[in-house]
Amino acid sequence: MNSLQQGPAVSARSSVPSADKATVASLDGRSVRWDTHREERRRALIKATRRAIHRLGPDASMEDIAVTAGTSKSVFYRYFGDKSGLRNAVGTVVIRQMQDTIAAARHGATDPREGVTAMISAYLQMAQTSPNVYFFVTVPEDGESRQSGELSGFFDSITAMITDPLRHLLGDPTSPLLGYWPKAAIGMVRTAGELWLRSPGEPGKPDFNTMAGQISAWLFNGVGQFVSPATPDHSATAAEGKS
Repeated sequence: MNSLQQGPAVSARSSVPSADKATVASLDGRSVRWDTHREERRRALIKATRRAIHRLGPDASMEDIAVTAGTSKSVFYRYFGDKSGLRNAVGTVVIRQMQDTIAAARHGATDPREGVTAMISAYLQMAQTSPNVYFFVTVPEDGESRQSGELSGFFDSITAMITDPLRHLLGDPTSPLLGYWPKAAIGMVRTAGELWLRSPGEPGKPDFNTMAGQISAWLFNGVGQFVSPATPDHSATAAEGKS
């Protein structure tokens, strides 16, 4: 598209006086510098928002975010429109970082189970660096629609990542289970992971690697092996015998 637009522009400018060409070039230069300035300012505001949310919590107001960032609320509205726009802008940066980290963890694994465990561990570790920021970008406030783009696609992309290890385990790329297990698995990973993030940092709380191993064991082995055999309930048996 750029090449098609640039052709006529060069042709048109060749027919104007040199003074006009200089004016156009000056205006173009200003436009580029302004765009660069706006993008740099936008990145700085996103970084300041992450610091503010980390400190204040995921429910911080635009006013509180602006004060903590050392600027005015109107500046945030000018660059992001509203809080939902700010959430999506911050989320785009954070989610891409998480996706890259999780993908790298998967590629470093030597077998399917190790790959899934490594991805869960990377996910928990990244979220743990700032639970406030994680919940800010993944959980919309009341009245907001579910995020689109990077945010809504985050768990879809992780689901796709764990589908491939499962395909190798099943040995059947056409198995209908491929349509169920990854989605169910990611639901479990997210639910367990977010409960873990919200739980108090008590001495008995597992670290992210231990928690990842436990979630992976639940996914691959079920819970049967973790449950002690129940002793017979003689009272129930007796009652059933009387009926």
